[in-house]
Amino acid sequence: MAGVLALIAGVMRHLVLALIVGVAVLRAAAQEPATITIRKGEATNVAIQSLGGPEGGLATRTLQSDLQTSGLFGITSPERASYKISGTAGGGSLSGTVVDGRGSVVLQKTYSGDARRAAHQFADDIVGTLTGQRGFASSKIAFVSTRTGKKEIYTADADGSNIQQITKDGAISVAPSISADGQKLAYTGYQSGYADIYLIDLATGARNRIIKFPGTNSGASFSPDGGRIACTVSRDGNPELYTLSAGGGGAHRLTRTRGVESSPTWSPNGREIIYSSDDRGGPQLYRIPAGGGTGQLVPTGFAYSTEPNWSPDGKKVAFTARSGGFSIVVKNLETGATQTVASGEDPAWGADSRHLIYSSGSAIMLLDTQTGKSTPLITGLGKVTEPSWSR
Repeated sequence: MAGVLALIAGVMRHLVLALIVGVAVLRAAAQEPATITIRKGEATNVAIQSLGGPEGGLATRTLQSDLQTSGLFGITSPERASYKISGTAGGGSLSGTVVDGRGSVVLQKTYSGDARRAAHQFADDIVGTLTGQRGFASSKIAFVSTRTGKKEIYTADADGSNIQQITKDGAISVAPSISADGQKLAYTGYQSGYADIYLIDLATGARNRIIKFPGTNSGASFSPDGGRIACTVSRDGNPELYTLSAGGGGAHRLTRTRGVESSPTWSPNGREIIYSSDDRGGPQLYRIPAGGGTGQLVPTGFAYSTEPNWSPDGKKVAFTARSGGFSIVVKNLETGATQTVASGEDPAWGADSRHLIYSSGSAIMLLDTQTGKSTPLITGLGKVTEPSWSR
């Protein structure tokens, strides 16, 4: 009998403990704020009421295009929508509101500036508020075009609008790199007769030649915080990878090989760099600490791999591979898996780590890597190459 009583007591203790733990879990869950989760393959239905005001039409069209391009939303009627979007645009500002199905306001904000720019910002805030992900509608791209007969640098909005010619050097201007905040642009120019790196303040147009060592200075890439630049410098005879401040000072050599190092791209935390080198024959990808060290091979499965671009989430690197023609390949840095996603060159990730832009002959293309859909973004400007994308 004593044994049976002990057994019963033990069972009761376990039941009480389980009850206490269960109550604690329920209380913790009740205290957690509600979150909106979008799973892969899902789209949130939204209804966009035509924005009022003198620039409401332009703002509405821009907003609808931005949300559809994100791949996260379906535009539908108000009775079927989970969220309803409204607002007014004009007089240098846009006021936007998003309400849920119960009529509760989940986003309300006023944006200054022209209607298109304000609508891009509103779209990014909608993406962030409803999905927790990063939007790219208000970002900028830079690229090279031969429209004038010379290679010059241009910029545009992420939807391909607002194209502006940035350089008018009448010489070769290539390899643009736009900073993450879209405020600065570095590029390789041959105005002096040699390859040097120039820095442009996109707000003021001010330009300075910041890297001008004897030999070749090319292929600048901004660190995520915009404070440093990685590039190729041949001042020691062989083209090696260097880092410098964004003003061109504090040169630090990273590599020491017999090959040519090029196309550096920074990890999102700024601690590492992936680059291309032909030290072992055909160009391959390598990974090195941003402070220097020994480059470690990044296996791609291709004999020719170059022009890497590290995704903002740190999980993937896109690069150009040559196997017959040129292809855009994405390598998952966590699993090692690779996937060819398009035909073209010069891939660059958007802020959402889902969309890529790349060059394909006379077009800059926008690719949704989840759906595989490619859309022409920039056309009609001659041969367009080497796109760079702010984040």
